[in-house]
Amino acid sequence: MGRKARMNKGFWSAGHRPTLFAAFLYFDLAFMVWVMLGPLAPDIARDLGLNAAEKGFMVAIPTLAGAVLRLVNGLLVDRIGPKRTGAIGQLIVIFGLLSAWALEVDSFGGTIAVGVVLGFAGASFAVALPLASRWYPPQHQGTALGIAGMGNSGTVFAALFAPTLAKLFGWNAVLGLAAIPLAITFVIYMALAKDAPGAPAAKPIAAYLAPLAKPDAWWFMLFYGVTFGGFVGLSASLGIYFTDQFGLSAVTAGYCTAACVFAGSLVRPMGGALADRIGGIRTLTLVYVLGCATLLAISTGPATAAMALALIVVAMLAFGIGNGAVFQLVPQRFREEIGVMTGLVGFAGGVGGFFLASSLGLARQFTGSPQLGFAIFAVLAFVALSGLTFVKGKWRMTWGAALEGVRI
Repeated sequence: MGRKARMNKGFWSAGHRPTLFAAFLYFDLAFMVWVMLGPLAPDIARDLGLNAAEKGFMVAIPTLAGAVLRLVNGLLVDRIGPKRTGAIGQLIVIFGLLSAWALEVDSFGGTIAVGVVLGFAGASFAVALPLASRWYPPQHQGTALGIAGMGNSGTVFAALFAPTLAKLFGWNAVLGLAAIPLAITFVIYMALAKDAPGAPAAKPIAAYLAPLAKPDAWWFMLFYGVTFGGFVGLSASLGIYFTDQFGLSAVTAGYCTAACVFAGSLVRPMGGALADRIGGIRTLTLVYVLGCATLLAISTGPATAAMALALIVVAMLAFGIGNGAVFQLVPQRFREEIGVMTGLVGFAGGVGGFFLASSLGLARQFTGSPQLGFAIFAVLAFVALSGLTFVKGKWRMTWGAALEGVRI
């Protein structure tokens, strides 16, 4: 079907529904295992005798590895297509988890190796989005990316089920059990996913660095480093936080984490819709004010788990909305470079998550409490707010003024 014909159809008729579903499912299960070490961290740390800094680093490594591998996946998507790239990543994760289960991880170094393997799951962001979006015309891009991007809700499943399965079978067995739904997903993915016709020609390596010559690219990387970094960094760290600070069991901490993660995942599409209505700049301004305020409140040391849970839910809601708002703005500014910018901005988001998770662990190791880590990330949110305030006037007068019917 020609591009013009697809543009004249409604959303459900315009693209390729089996591919959209496959992209969502792949993304969902990939995100589930990407943050899996977080809910398992209390049990792993107890069995391996890890200190607070090692725990923080362990749960942060998949985030950093995923950030770097998103850039690698961006290159592969251009050269061999998103379907093949996604298949390779899934096989690496499946066999990596099965190997970890069979060999039985028994050292801190072993958990770091598992974390690197899980980074391939986090890199699914750079595959699932182009896999789905290439099938849809411009007026349906937001909806297509919103549906595929809701796969970050998979983090909820990790928080809900990993601690319970670890209690029943041991945390090492969970690594092997996770390979089962991943294998089923792989079969469905291979059966349903299809690369869109008319894929753009592969870009030279230099093209991936070209946007970095534009200051706006760095601003977007900062903005997403705070919003997505806050979301994924907290997702990976909350199991440790609730068990260490309030003495909750790993299972109960998992339920608390799931509530926080669900809130942040649910509102991502709403963040994009809100940005469409009032503008991405206004939306992000609210996000950073709310994120900074709640993180500062958490850094004071809430007296009860319920109070901490309430504050973290608000922070996750803010960051989730911010994730959608950033990607309402990026395509408006970098319409011709959206594939490259998705990889660069996604990379920055992963780095932000690594920074937050490792900061919380280091703060607890050296001060006895993670409070300083929350305070540092609150400062980073304030820096993002200040930067947004600095550039918003210029944006509205330059590329924003050239957009018709679009609020920035």
